[in-house]
Amino acid sequence: MRPRIDRTFSVAPMMERTDRHCRYFMRLLSRRTLLYTEMVTSGAIIFGDRQRHLAFDRDEHPVALQLGGSDPVALADCAEIGAAYGYDEINLNIGCPSDRVQNGRFGACLMAEPQLVADCVRAMGDRVALPITVKCRIGIDDQDDYAAFRAFVDRVAFSGGCETFIVHARKAVLKGLSPKENREIPPLKYDYVYRLKEERPDLEVTINGGIASIEESLFHLGKVDGVMMGRAAYQNLSLLAGVDRQIFGDACEDADIPAAIEAFLPYVERELANGVRLNNLARHLIGLFQGVSGARAWRRYLAENATRRGAGSSVIREAAMFVTSSAVDEKVS
Repeated sequence: MRPRIDRTFSVAPMMERTDRHCRYFMRLLSRRTLLYTEMVTSGAIIFGDRQRHLAFDRDEHPVALQLGGSDPVALADCAEIGAAYGYDEINLNIGCPSDRVQNGRFGACLMAEPQLVADCVRAMGDRVALPITVKCRIGIDDQDDYAAFRAFVDRVAFSGGCETFIVHARKAVLKGLSPKENREIPPLKYDYVYRLKEERPDLEVTINGGIASIEESLFHLGKVDGVMMGRAAYQNLSLLAGVDRQIFGDACEDADIPAAIEAFLPYVERELANGVRLNNLARHLIGLFQGVSGARAWRRYLAENATRRGAGSSVIREAAMFVTSSAVDEKVS
């Protein structure tokens, strides 16, 4: 029996965004949200700086490791390493459409090779007791009808033993569109994901793609098992402050954002002492006060001061004063 993870709401793996610093702060806003690493290739783990790619703080739990690769043996080795590091889930990326990823024969191009994906999932599942999940698209290029999508899922589920699919409800265009365009141009087909859940109720199905609010998330949760939010959560971090109450139904108040900032500062100071530059930590906070009076001053102060040599955690506290002052001024007026 594999451990049970609550995937009702999660934040998507995002390259150059969901690193360990970002995840640590997100956890201060939501105790229940499932967090994912950036995609890490099997080669980076086997041949690269393993500690740099895999180390994380225990306070980040629950946290899943997303792998990129197509060699079942290598992926099984990486899953075993990830389990030893303490991750709660191993996720296989079958959704990234970038040229670099395609050249490495992994990501979305593997939707054309469902048996290979099944072999990879089976190899990882045979090696570790953690849940092995797949994040995929609804199709690639001209292979984008529902029947082909369900055939892919069926092969990976029945041959590979995968029980959880996280579906970005767009197809990927492998030639001619950039990764950014692939997140925006192919139309969203949420009905494919809903139908998959209806026809395969034994599978756990999470929906991803274009979801930008708690209200939208709640609507989707009426049709599937989980919602994964991507850039909307990163660009407007305050969304996460209400997730535990609004999505999970916890009897709690929304996270206090100024208190979360204060709680983040000891972590910042510890990382600075270990040689991390402030900008690598503070850049994840840029979208924290989206739409709030003083947000522009917050962003500007961080951008101008966090990159200074020797900048310390006080920069973050000083930037927050712009927002606090604005909130007080609005209340008085």
